[in-house]
Amino acid sequence: MLEMRPSCENCNKPLPNQSDEAMICTFECTFCKDCVDNILYNVCPNCGGGFEKRPTRPFGTLEKYPLSDKTVYKPVDKNKFEKLLQEFKDIDPRKR
Repeated sequence: MLEMRPSCENCNKPLPNQSDEAMICTFECTFCKDCVDNILYNVCPNCGGGFEKRPTRPFGTLEKYPLSDKTVYKPVDKNKFEKLLQEFKDIDPRKR
């Protein structure tokens, strides 16, 4: 089951359950669409994978399966990320 983290790892923007802005990688690294599109260029700074829109958990299941309250806030170090970005940004995420 997805952890459904509450905010963007880079800018700490709130990403509630119903957000259309939440994006995740295969390891559930969570970023907002703006950061994915304009800073990360669809390259996860943690694993090098790509991002997909995070699904919404049905409201009727939230009591039994609550969202995570674990905030992961670690802004991207652009200097460290640059090498990974150059390596993967022009490669389809399914072929990385």
